[in-house]
Amino acid sequence: MKADVVVIGGGVMGVSTTFHLAAAGVNVLLLERDSLGSGSTSRAAGGVRAQFSDPVNIALGQHSLAAFERFAQDPGFPIDLRQNGYLFLLDKSSDVDAFTAGVELQNSMGVPSRMIDVAEACALSPLIAPTGLLAAAYSPRDGHCTPEAVVQGYAAAARRLGATILSHTEVTGISVSDGEITGVRTVSDFVTTSVVVCTAGAWSAAIGEMAGVPLPVRPLRRQIRVTSPLPWLPPGLPMTIDFGSTFYFHPEGPGLLFGMSDPDQEYGFDLHVSDEWLDRLGPVVERRAPQLADVGIARGWAGLYEVSPDHNAMVGESPDISRFLYATGFSGHGFLQGPAIGEVIRDLVLGHSPFVDVSSLDARRFAGSFSKAEHNTV
Repeated sequence: MKADVVVIGGGVMGVSTTFHLAAAGVNVLLLERDSLGSGSTSRAAGGVRAQFSDPVNIALGQHSLAAFERFAQDPGFPIDLRQNGYLFLLDKSSDVDAFTAGVELQNSMGVPSRMIDVAEACALSPLIAPTGLLAAAYSPRDGHCTPEAVVQGYAAAARRLGATILSHTEVTGISVSDGEITGVRTVSDFVTTSVVVCTAGAWSAAIGEMAGVPLPVRPLRRQIRVTSPLPWLPPGLPMTIDFGSTFYFHPEGPGLLFGMSDPDQEYGFDLHVSDEWLDRLGPVVERRAPQLADVGIARGWAGLYEVSPDHNAMVGESPDISRFLYATGFSGHGFLQGPAIGEVIRDLVLGHSPFVDVSSLDARRFAGSFSKAEHNTV
């Protein structure tokens, strides 16, 4: 088998990259060891936003929002996009200052975000209690959609454009000769190629090792629950995030999807659903959204964040191994940047300048003293 480009990893990053390369006429092969979207993408909360503190992340979020808005037409697949906004609740003066600066930057780049008072925040999201809140940040264009639908939409369109997508095909090695990639080994075949794109999410470090490229990504478990139907829910609830605690919720079918980070969670590939996490979550819910304290839980799951040392993405190309490209380490905002990153990687593969300069996301920053932290992450 032969391909101009081999993409490793079939989550949103991989299928978006494959779609955009195929649309550009590239002979591209995507390899996924399980089913498409079975890693972190299918376990994501589905939020989409442009409210970030860093100009590159804002640009990536904006570009992806536009892609999600036209997804039903191009590539042509329903994704249940609901743009009820993102609402960040703030209870620390330092966070109010940081979000105020962020909103000014976002506004300068065309994002319709704004700082609002506590009364308006409670009107937008009536389930919240105002106790301790100082202010909030809100952008009406943000929202959420269905991650699995985005993956299937990109994959179907990529196949129509001539891409080959092989699921249940594990990569076992990457062949490199004199600093140049010569092929990719799978459990059943050898693919001749000179270009590899790693979009393997939490498993990216292992793929990088196969080519001799360090990708400092570690997996971190994050848990999500979905409530039983709640017919009394007010309509149009935004994605609501209690920034200080990281507790968040948004409508999901007839109920609510909610989650929260666990500061004691250790790195690893653990995916079991923990009742202890609910014990930690309970007091936060009682304080911030007391109406939700006694609702029933219909289902839940755990997924993996792909965490980089500074909790920001790694996007670029290895200077040592030709040609090994990567898009990983998104630390919780990978799904929402997937459409834009697919275009960026396409342009890097083709030697074109992307719509935004992503050089600051190069993984080599971790070899020096430069860090690119993103404030607006949970």
